[in-house]
Amino acid sequence: MDDESHPRTLYVGNLSRDVTEILILQLFTQIGPCKSCKMITEVPNDPYCFVEFFEHRDAAAALAAMNGRKILGKEVKVNWATTPSSQKKDTSNHFHVFVGDLNPDISTEDVRAAFTPFGKISDARVVKDLTTGKSKGYGFVSFYNKLDAENAIVHMAGQWLGGRQIRTNWATRKPPAPKSLQDSVSKQLRFEEVVTQSSPQNCTVYCGGIQSELSEHLMRQTFSPFGQIMEIRVFPEKGYSFIRQSQSSAWMGSFGSSSAQGAAPPGAGLPNMGNFSMAGYQSQ
Repeated sequence: MDDESHPRTLYVGNLSRDVTEILILQLFTQIGPCKSCKMITEVPNDPYCFVEFFEHRDAAAALAAMNGRKILGKEVKVNWATTPSSQKKDTSNHFHVFVGDLNPDISTEDVRAAFTPFGKISDARVVKDLTTGKSKGYGFVSFYNKLDAENAIVHMAGQWLGGRQIRTNWATRKPPAPKSLQDSVSKQLRFEEVVTQSSPQNCTVYCGGIQSELSEHLMRQTFSPFGQIMEIRVFPEKGYSFIRQSQSSAWMGSFGSSSAQGAAPPGAGLPNMGNFSMAGYQSQ
């Protein structure tokens, strides 16, 4: 069994179905003596295996040398089967958000991308079954700042990610929150509440719940009447986008109102809105 601080077992994934344990051992023993290789082939996706070395230094060398190399035409992914504690970030004093009801196809990178706009993230991960490598349908996002975590919980609760509405909450038990915060988490925020809680530096809009036809052109056409647009990030397959404008007053003055200089409110002309929603956040 691996010593957590000096692991000796590697995960080798994205393998061709023609790869055998013998071939893996032949390749990896060129770097150092291997104790065993266990191939997992009874999976719907690509096979993977675990290679155990006798020495930690050989395993570390194999990780550096083999990750990204092609074996029978496929670029393999090599990582520690268990993460060394020495390589883990100390996030014990950070603020952890639970993210549930995830689509099985949602990756750690997808979760990080969805939550990054709310603040600096120290860690993000989708929890996977160690045997099958499949997502268990939930994950965690850790923020350095408590307010960023609170904003993420409030604004991402019920949002659509990969065709599913996700759940958000504190990952660990927290002291009872003030009543005002409990109320804001349990119900959708009104326009006035969003304005009150938003920073004067807030100049980015989250726009979600668009089920089809989402494009940068559509977002630019919808939001340009409310001010100069500096940047648009669109995630069509996930039904949301982020729009950064030159100043917060442009959208904050019209978000939730019936018009802005004769223009329709944001979202009025969006197709297939479904559970359309918008939220502002402070740029980092």
